[in-house]
Amino acid sequence: MNTSQKLQQTIHDMVDERRGILAADESSPTIKKRFDTINLESTEENRCAYRSLLLDTPGLGEFISGVILFEETLDQKNAAGTPLAEIAWKQKIVPGIKVDKGTEKLVGSPGDLITKGLDSLADRLTAYIEKGARFAKWREVYPITAVNPTPLGLHANAQRLAHYAATCQELGVVPIVEPEVLMDGDHEIDRCAEVTEQVLFAVFQALQQYGVTLEQMILKPNMVLPGKGCRTAAPDEVAEATIRVLRRAVPAAVPSINFLSGGQGPEEATVNLNAINQIGGPWQLSSSYGRALQQPVLATWQGHPGNVAAAETALLKRARLNSLARQGLYQPDMETAQL
Repeated sequence: MNTSQKLQQTIHDMVDERRGILAADESSPTIKKRFDTINLESTEENRCAYRSLLLDTPGLGEFISGVILFEETLDQKNAAGTPLAEIAWKQKIVPGIKVDKGTEKLVGSPGDLITKGLDSLADRLTAYIEKGARFAKWREVYPITAVNPTPLGLHANAQRLAHYAATCQELGVVPIVEPEVLMDGDHEIDRCAEVTEQVLFAVFQALQQYGVTLEQMILKPNMVLPGKGCRTAAPDEVAEATIRVLRRAVPAAVPSINFLSGGQGPEEATVNLNAINQIGGPWQLSSSYGRALQQPVLATWQGHPGNVAAAETALLKRARLNSLARQGLYQPDMETAQL
């Protein structure tokens, strides 16, 4: 296959009307914070055991089409000696890789951040491809204040996302483009909508400048939500605001929009995804959840081998509920029902 055919095959394998993406790409500091909640030491052995649990869950491929992995995970194998990326693909879950290197302050723009990692990106992607990765993910973050993001912050972050996406497509890797407007703050939902629209306009202008093929990428944005320090918004309000912004700013050529959970709890993220799909749009509207999928799994597992089966059941249930929400068929009483 040529490069375009590879990209299209990956889109075909990842985008459908039922499944979402599992974000299991926590960096070493982040996975340590997750393990701290269950009093488990973050050793390579424990990290491998946990991620093996996720990918070995029987039936997960019915609800999950792709998994974003951390760099370490591409080199890990399960207890039987099978590479974790290979385990994922056995269930038709496409393995992908987080390629950004975290954020730093944006010089000349107080309050804004910029993501590191463009240096040697092409070389790293080539190595990841050899280990089984078929898509990548890069995250830019946008704090909301009275003045942020600034015009420079909008421009610089968009340019970096576009540079990354173009580099991926040149090598036959589908880029997940993740511009995350953070929930931190006490701003109202209208302020989040305003900023999210500005961010998405800037991102798609930059993607066009870099020649990124929109049909062969996936967008991973935030939902439009009030800040954590503000009131809680009802699901229909979140859905209406989110779809309004997306219709204004995201071309219909983009095949799939996979929302990040962004600090929402598992049930909240599912309820809001369901409300969004009840309105709908020209794109597939799905999820790419990390903590909102994994929180019940960690709480059940607790690092004990004897809890693996129960933890797999918890993951499968959360993935199934999000699949239903992705189709607009979720009902809150399903949380306590036997599925």
